[in-house]
Amino acid sequence: MIIKNRYFYIVGMFIFLLLKLQWKYAFKIYSKPEAKKVQRKHIPNIYKEDDKTLVSVVHGGTIYSMLKEGIELLGGREKLDVQGKSVLIKPNIVNRYPYPANTNPLVIKHLIKLLQEWGASKIFVGDTSAIFDLPTKKNAIKSGIWEAIRDEDIEFIPLENHGWVEVDTDQGRFLKSIIVSELVYAVDKVINVPTVKTHSYAHYSMSLKNIVGIIHPRQRPYFIAPGYWDEVVAEFNMAYTPHLNILDATKIFTTKGPTEGNTKAPNILIITGDRIAGDVVGLSVIKTFGGLQRTDNSGVWEQRQIKRAIELQLGVTDPSEIKIVSKCIDTDESNFHELIQKIHHHVKRSS
Repeated sequence: MIIKNRYFYIVGMFIFLLLKLQWKYAFKIYSKPEAKKVQRKHIPNIYKEDDKTLVSVVHGGTIYSMLKEGIELLGGREKLDVQGKSVLIKPNIVNRYPYPANTNPLVIKHLIKLLQEWGASKIFVGDTSAIFDLPTKKNAIKSGIWEAIRDEDIEFIPLENHGWVEVDTDQGRFLKSIIVSELVYAVDKVINVPTVKTHSYAHYSMSLKNIVGIIHPRQRPYFIAPGYWDEVVAEFNMAYTPHLNILDATKIFTTKGPTEGNTKAPNILIITGDRIAGDVVGLSVIKTFGGLQRTDNSGVWEQRQIKRAIELQLGVTDPSEIKIVSKCIDTDESNFHELIQKIHHHVKRSS
């Protein structure tokens, strides 16, 4: 049950942090940080073909081969263009639990390997966990992500300990300005690597929802408008646009979430430059595996996050603008072909 009075969460979370002796987080969260104003960067989606947004869906083989093939289907390393550039990988590290509560550590590990091979000059991995599960580094260690990156030449950044910038918006219904990690404005490229899962408050958590981890904790949805999680999540995405979204659907939650739920193992990656397109395809995967019961009678385009994101012009607006390109690697193609057909069915269904 979602309590709709935001002051319940403001007071309750403060008391919770004090009882846990997390003094520094209590005062960090409730004190507005020093944050210089910046203009929002316009990051166009370059992964298109004949004016259609490309979404690659890859299954089978190793995670490394799935990542490489999925990016190649969008135009390859030339399109991604990381040679000599700094890159922030933004996983989902919400808590201490194994994937799919958090991003599969092997997806992060092999993405780093690929970026290094393609000449990235500096790679960061950064996120902010749920407030009641801070600090983020502890969760990175317990969830396995730290183990996947600690032997690499990588800098892990708990974003709650980093600096902030502020982006004004005239489109927000709930937000007139957004406080976002300065790191996303400091690096050359941001790669968003969410999980594919249901969520007890935001209905689902994928590309759009994963942006919450770069937003200052004082602007969590329950502090702003607890009855409108989906809409607030969509509005957060006005703060910044990732260059690429890699949705980890190696395992997914089809019920509950974000910490636990009914788990399925599609063993696929969904890759695209468009957050709405990625989430629509990810939602189609969840529906294909029998999930999202609370909104089972609604099409993927009717989900509240999607509808508000479309209103804000954050990406594609209807099925005609999406082209799904798929590849099955080193495995039986018959089941994968059936899965792709079902995904197409849900993506094309407007209601």
